[in-house]
Amino acid sequence: MIRSMTGFGAAAAEAEGCRFSVEVKSVNNRFFKCSVRLPDELSALESEIEALVAKRLTRGSVTVSVRFVPGGRVAGVEINPAAVRALLSQLMDALPAELRDRATVDLASLLAAPGIAHMEGGETLLALARPVLAKLVDEAVAAALVAKAREGAELSKELVRFGELIASALDAVRLLAPAAVKAYEDRLRTRMITMLADAGANIDEGMILREVAVFAERSDIAEEITRLTGHLAQYTHVISPTHAEAAGRTLDFLAQEMLREANTIASKSQEVEIARRVVEMKTAIDRIKEQSQNAE
Repeated sequence: MIRSMTGFGAAAAEAEGCRFSVEVKSVNNRFFKCSVRLPDELSALESEIEALVAKRLTRGSVTVSVRFVPGGRVAGVEINPAAVRALLSQLMDALPAELRDRATVDLASLLAAPGIAHMEGGETLLALARPVLAKLVDEAVAAALVAKAREGAELSKELVRFGELIASALDAVRLLAPAAVKAYEDRLRTRMITMLADAGANIDEGMILREVAVFAERSDIAEEITRLTGHLAQYTHVISPTHAEAAGRTLDFLAQEMLREANTIASKSQEVEIARRVVEMKTAIDRIKEQSQNAE
């Protein structure tokens, strides 16, 4: 199943008079990267929340934002007087002398500074928040997955279309290949006979056949067609709705392998029609490479 890397989900709940909310936002990234934003009093839960997200999301740059409004039995705030004095002293020292008498302090900004205030009963708060946030993270990630699946369904339609374009062009190349090899053999044989005749050398039919066979072998694209067919079959499986695993990295790898075979076919074949079909395949493969960057 194809899922987009872009998604958003949110969830909120109250417990013991406290209000908790979680937002999960995912955007494109080649690898999985999770950033958790927590209030200071809940910072001890960062690694736990990141682990919960990593269990369900495998690719993308994910930001988890947690908000907390205290209340009930954990509503008390304890001020660190030493930290307040130290911060105010540093602020006053940083000001020019002529501004110190007129300076004012915004209490809300002061309380928001690290180390100035913390919730009383920190362990009690963590014990309360841990199960609540685990549930909210799960709900927010689930909502994000719904959004990612919805966008992924549209992406899947495009990927199916590109696969069909490659398959159609490959079928045409498969039909053209035998005649192309035969035509190449005939041209090469004619050219060798002409060159030998112009040089006045004896024409050794056996030698000509051997040389023609060697060069014709180098222009045979049957092996590349077989490998490209295999890659395309795997590609079709990966983008099918029954494929449960994340597909983005696999699609990127398959696109590179298909492009490799298409380039080899182009370099080995001298036929104009095959070259035209290869261009069609490479165009579709390039689009797959682009779209794979949007798939989880």
